[in-house]
Amino acid sequence: MLGNGDVDEIKKPTALEDIARADKIKEEANEFFKIQAYDKAIELYTEAIKLNPNVALYYGNRSFAYLKTECFGYALKDASKAIELDPNYLKGYYRRATAYMSLGKYKLALKDYKTVCNASPNNKDASVRYKECYKTLKIKSFEEAIRVQENEESLALLMDLNMRGVKDDEGGPSLEDGKVTLKFMQDLLEWYKKQKKLFIKHAYQILVDVKALFKAQPSLIDITIPEDSKFTICGDIHGQYYDLLNIFELNGLPSETNPYLFNGDFVDRGSFSVECIFTLFGFKLLYPNHFFMSRGNHESATMNQMYGFDGEVRAKYCPAMAEVFTDVYNWLPLAHCLNKRVLVMHGGLFSRDNVTLEEIKQIDRNRQPPEEGVMCELLWSDPQPQMGRAASKRGVGVQFGPDVTQNFLALNNLDYIVRSHEVKNEGFEIGHDGKCITVFSAPNYCDTMDNRGAFITLNGKDMTPCFTSYEAVPHPNVKPMIYANPLIKFMC
Repeated sequence: MLGNGDVDEIKKPTALEDIARADKIKEEANEFFKIQAYDKAIELYTEAIKLNPNVALYYGNRSFAYLKTECFGYALKDASKAIELDPNYLKGYYRRATAYMSLGKYKLALKDYKTVCNASPNNKDASVRYKECYKTLKIKSFEEAIRVQENEESLALLMDLNMRGVKDDEGGPSLEDGKVTLKFMQDLLEWYKKQKKLFIKHAYQILVDVKALFKAQPSLIDITIPEDSKFTICGDIHGQYYDLLNIFELNGLPSETNPYLFNGDFVDRGSFSVECIFTLFGFKLLYPNHFFMSRGNHESATMNQMYGFDGEVRAKYCPAMAEVFTDVYNWLPLAHCLNKRVLVMHGGLFSRDNVTLEEIKQIDRNRQPPEEGVMCELLWSDPQPQMGRAASKRGVGVQFGPDVTQNFLALNNLDYIVRSHEVKNEGFEIGHDGKCITVFSAPNYCDTMDNRGAFITLNGKDMTPCFTSYEAVPHPNVKPMIYANPLIKFMC
């Protein structure tokens, strides 16, 4: 995929044949866009721009393709360039507003939607988008205004208030003396397969207990894998519960002899995110020293409000529980180090060379992800094939090359890193001369990408990664993104 920074210095074309050829290439790109071949569409839009860099539509179309591939930083830049070339190009404001929304910059998005409404007062679509953006901004502002620093008793008190007068007469899995057991987890997996809901009392108890467990841990967890033991690393799940079950079918249920690490982005987009997260939290409580979870960029309030998890929790339970999830996510560890040889994080490496494992371990993580710095980059960064660093295609974090990876490994005496965060056709990708591995475990992502999912297994003796790649399995007729913010649905 070509970066949109490649066109800034291109000279204005003079030949009419270049202009005609650029328009023909744009039409070809549009056809690839229609069949969801977004990377190819981006490549062709970039060719058109090189031939004729003064057409707002080309940038606007490429911006839309970047939005589809979650390259929000590139999408934002292209939309702004389209507006610069043609201030009356309303789709440019639409694209830029969507990019701003995806990055949690609601005020800037609202300004762009207002521009469209002012220019086209009878545009019902623009009016709807403006109102949705305004509502999202007001809700977020209200929640931030009333939110206070949580003390030790507040979550338990919230649970107590929600449980008053509620009787466990719904049936289904039950905690034993308030604790997760193997039978509870086996019952829960079957219960969720039937699209039934865990009783709210047990759901709250799991949240209370798992928060206490995470809170007692450092930001970087050291894991020891015995020589003769298998260890499994899974990437993004994104609310695809039935594909999560398939992982367990292929690789066995978690246990003390079959440990797992799930590497972030457990929720959002997929419409079974509640089922996924309670399953993972349940196994964490059952096997606290053999089941691990890293925070991803989607374990945050802004992402959850945009991409569906917040709406799903409110629909299946209540708004108060959505707030509790935000507090629990703040305590998720940020990275795991396996046998002092392999570092696993959701996103990637850093904008400076001197980051150590000890620095990661000391991060004060009890907060929403910042927009820059080590914590942000652990959750958001991506590798690139080129040497050095570049601005992130996502607009958050950084892109890092093979030299950055090698320097980090040498400084910290590590063999390689494992990260997730990006869809891969086979579910995994080996980059940076084998030193940077990506694993993504949500096959046919959002029911549209036709990618395979994968997980990694390794043993403590040689720590050599082995890959299992798999297709998506059928799921009930509930589409992804049904709980997402309406403004994101416009984009999808």
